[in-house]
Amino acid sequence: DAAYRGRVRDLQRGAVRLHILHHAAQHPITGAWMSDELATHGYTISPGTLYPTLHRMEADGELASRKQVTDGRATREYTITHDGQRALADGRDTLRELAREVLDDT
Repeated sequence: DAAYRGRVRDLQRGAVRLHILHHAAQHPITGAWMSDELATHGYTISPGTLYPTLHRMEADGELASRKQVTDGRATREYTITHDGQRALADGRDTLRELAREVLDDT
């Protein structure tokens, strides 16, 4: 039902943001590249959701972007900022703690 899908979407939002930060820490990313990467993990995120997320993360100071032209096409390349590095580290700590508790079989 719609309420259930909304709750699942809320959980996935945090995972997507962490995933974006993880890859932006490894190398500059574009929205199209990130969309393809997320799809390999089963996330089907529309551009109408992904790009506002990237813009919000930039407004929050976690990402920085610059425009570039490749093959005559303008794209925006995102890199992680210092605040984004801190958010990624905190997110990883939270994820480790949660995984230990939730996935503990004992």
